[in-house]
Amino acid sequence: GGSLGLAIRQRRLFARVEGYVRRAASVEECERLGAVDKATLDLAAAVTESDLVVLCTPIAQMRGLAEQMVPALARGAVVTDVGSVKGTVVESLEPLVAAAGGHFIGSHPMAGAERMGVRHARADLFEGAVCAVTPTKQSSPEALRRIKELWRAVGARTVRLSPDLHDELVSRSSHLPHVVAAELANYVLSPAHSKEQALLCANGFRDTTRIASGSPEMWRDIALANRRHLTRVLGVFIEDLQELRLALEKGQEQVVAEFFEKAKQRRDAWCAQSHSPE
Repeated sequence: GGSLGLAIRQRRLFARVEGYVRRAASVEECERLGAVDKATLDLAAAVTESDLVVLCTPIAQMRGLAEQMVPALARGAVVTDVGSVKGTVVESLEPLVAAAGGHFIGSHPMAGAERMGVRHARADLFEGAVCAVTPTKQSSPEALRRIKELWRAVGARTVRLSPDLHDELVSRSSHLPHVVAAELANYVLSPAHSKEQALLCANGFRDTTRIASGSPEMWRDIALANRRHLTRVLGVFIEDLQELRLALEKGQEQVVAEFFEKAKQRRDAWCAQSHSPE
């Protein structure tokens, strides 16, 4: 949320940016760092007369916040979010916002870091990033246009997907890697191992587990909200690892070599054509 506020204010996309925060200490911090023109603990005050509302909260909190804010929502206002799961969010919020005379369009900018809080916000966070936009058959074309314009204005490239297709794709490319990074950290750094284990964890381990330092609350919500897709891809992933384990047990040099060669080829090809920021 802080990065989006900085990006909007830096580019002067709106006349005023107001931010709702949960802690009193965050009011001064958000204003001092320039993420908003004004921060408040009053959700209704932040939403009143707003043309655009962006929900930048953990997924499990979105429904409750939306229920609190819709009485203050201006008719015709456009509401979006930045959640990593779209199916449950769109299903829950689209009719709620519509009943208040507004329009909800789901969004998911594929940008971010493991560090949380406005002090880590960056105005350039979305530059070059892909942002998935997930309208439905009920979506207003004008509201969809405005959401696409928002993300393009802060430097992102928009991709239109159905909510369910989005959730299937990110279960592989985003949610599975977080689960893998978390389990690597849990297993390798377990106190069950000798104290020398951590001494032998170097840059490779640091790089592959970086995202395990993300918010546990946020990733609990994401994993549960997208469990239908995530459990399936986890099953496939485990099957692939079991095949590698079997090849290692049998000493199948060619199979093991092909495992690493294929991974290198696919990643190198992706890196060569990817426009996602590092």
